[in-house]
Amino acid sequence: MTLRATVALTRGTLDLDVSLDLAMGQTVAVLGPNGAGKTTLLRALAGLQPLIRGHVTLDGEVLEDVAAGTCRRPEERSIGVVFQDYLLFPHLSALDNVAFGLRCRGLARPDARRRAAGWLERFGLGDRLAAKPGELSGGQAQRVALARALATDPRLLLLDEPLSALDASTRLEVRRELRRHLASFPGVRMVVTHDPLEAIALADVLVVLEEGRVVQTGTPADVTARPRSRYVGELVGVNLFRATGAGDRVVLAGGETLQVPGAWADDVFALVHPRAVSLHRREPEGTPRNVWKGTADSLDREAERVRVRVGGPIPIVAEVTPAAVADLALADGGAVWVSVKATEIEVYPA
Repeated sequence: MTLRATVALTRGTLDLDVSLDLAMGQTVAVLGPNGAGKTTLLRALAGLQPLIRGHVTLDGEVLEDVAAGTCRRPEERSIGVVFQDYLLFPHLSALDNVAFGLRCRGLARPDARRRAAGWLERFGLGDRLAAKPGELSGGQAQRVALARALATDPRLLLLDEPLSALDASTRLEVRRELRRHLASFPGVRMVVTHDPLEAIALADVLVVLEEGRVVQTGTPADVTARPRSRYVGELVGVNLFRATGAGDRVVLAGGETLQVPGAWADDVFALVHPRAVSLHRREPEGTPRNVWKGTADSLDREAERVRVRVGGPIPIVAEVTPAAVADLALADGGAVWVSVKATEIEVYPA
């Protein structure tokens, strides 16, 4: 079972042009900043947003093909959708919410309610069949929405920010539960999220969208090891610079240079982990290959480390200990010297 799609459309200022080739049994997380086109992509696959160009084929069945004039209605597509706010009908019980999709596909009311009850039992909600959405917790409402999506036996499951409506205290538990339910679904699973931890916890494959285009795809390990845009670099917590190779140096967009290991030409990425960045109040002595003067702009505490945002000719984030923050009086801001060993910079082709 596969999903093959080329989705091209314009919505407001968004120009979306995305191609996908996804296999059965994969959980795919679609990441990207606000306005990148994540939700619009899901709506297009579900038939809720018309294409201006492209096609959607699910397990060999053509759901939409603009050139051929083919377009199956949303209710005719073997696709289950869990919306960001779940969109449960407030006047219906949990049982009738799950039965609704089955009724839309022509199942008689008694049969639809019997099958819906089975799904709610499977999700541990057998004692909440009569509860209205307003009487459910966030985690229970999500399970009802997921049961409604799965009850119609879809071949593609789409989830739009499935954990965003939950508070922090329940999110971890529900994420663990969601991962278990997704693993039991045999078709293609696609999850839209802006949270990298959520994406890594749930997905086998990451697809990163920026401004309506795929900028990177791969396993979580591949994407985090070699990010290919500043946005992805920030997501995974590293400093990433687009540069041009010039032998044992790389030239950044502003003309600044960094000495790096090896010899490079053409366009490259230079990755510097924040822990490899040293900060000093005086110009460091010795032989560090990369030294420049900047300004300690802001501090953020993360567990047992502190991330220091440094402005200057090469803006960079350093990760230091609380003791270093105190010793260098970094909370006071002001001028600092930055040093990075050439051997601590990873360079790879752009």
